[in-house]
Amino acid sequence: MAELLDDPRITAIGLLSETFIGLSARFAAQFAGHKLSPVEFEVLMRLARSPGHELRMTDLAAQTSLSTSGVTRVVDRMERDGLLQRRACPTDRRSSYAGVTNAGMTKLADTLPGHLELIDEWFTGQLTPAELDQLLGLLRRVRDAVNPCATAGVPERGGACDPAIDPDPDASETLTAR
Repeated sequence: MAELLDDPRITAIGLLSETFIGLSARFAAQFAGHKLSPVEFEVLMRLARSPGHELRMTDLAAQTSLSTSGVTRVVDRMERDGLLQRRACPTDRRSSYAGVTNAGMTKLADTLPGHLELIDEWFTGQLTPAELDQLLGLLRRVRDAVNPCATAGVPERGGACDPAIDPDPDASETLTAR
């Protein structure tokens, strides 16, 4: 039993979890100062970093930790707050797009400087540039294995997600790292 408890795989996942929890707590406090939840910030970032500052709702759900019904609730709330807008897909009446409004971009522009300071202070600033490059590559490899839909709707990353390989898009509504 001792060798199982001391297994480096347990240590690796424990360190990853502790790091994520610690960073998430610092980020959530900063987001709250801007009247954003972590999920709302994630949605704004995903959309702002997408071509045309928009994504199909299904791709937004696949890229985030939200189920399709969860993304609908968040987008509805953010649309009421004027941060997002929704438009029908011209080629598929069953689909719609969520896009960032000017007010959403302004909210993001107000939030990002402090967020980047926290990232630098508590995460990337702890690493050399070479270590950061290596970490990014390793995290992408693991992310792509465990969440193959994380880049759904991004043309240069392969486009749409294959639901047959999506582990469980409805499993969680918590913030995920990008």
